[in-house]
Amino acid sequence: MNIEPVIPTIKNSPEQFTGDVWVDPIVAPHDADQRMTVATVRFAPGARTAWHSHARGQYLRVMQGTALCGTRDGHVVAAHPGQTIYTPPGEEHWHGATPDCWMEHLAMLEAGDDPATTTTWLEHVTDQDYTTARQAGG
Repeated sequence: MNIEPVIPTIKNSPEQFTGDVWVDPIVAPHDADQRMTVATVRFAPGARTAWHSHARGQYLRVMQGTALCGTRDGHVVAAHPGQTIYTPPGEEHWHGATPDCWMEHLAMLEAGDDPATTTTWLEHVTDQDYTTARQAGG
C-alpha cells in the first residue's frame, strides 16, 4: 500500500476543448495491470470538450453546476450535482458547462486495449451546435 504522488493540475489542450478547462488527475494507469483513470475536471462558463469517444465508455459524476452532454443524434442531457452520466463505448459525444455557470465533474473511464485509443478526439463542437444543445438541454 502507498499514497500516490500528487499530479499537478493541467490546463486544457485547445485541440480538445473550447474555453477554459482544468483537469486534476486523481488516478492514471502507470503499469499494464491498471486500467482506471479518474480526474476532477472544472469547466469555466461556456467551456466544453470537442467531440470524442471512449473505447470502454465513460462515467461523469456532476459535482457542481449543470453539465450539458450531447450526442451526434442531437440528444442532449442536463445533469446536476449528484447525477451521473454514462456514455457507452464508442459513442461520440461532448460535455461542458452552461454559458452562465461553472461546472465540475468527476470523469471515470478505463483504458482501452491500446492506451492510444482510450479516447478518440474529433473536431470541435461548433458554437451553433452548442447553442442548439443548451437550448434543448439546459
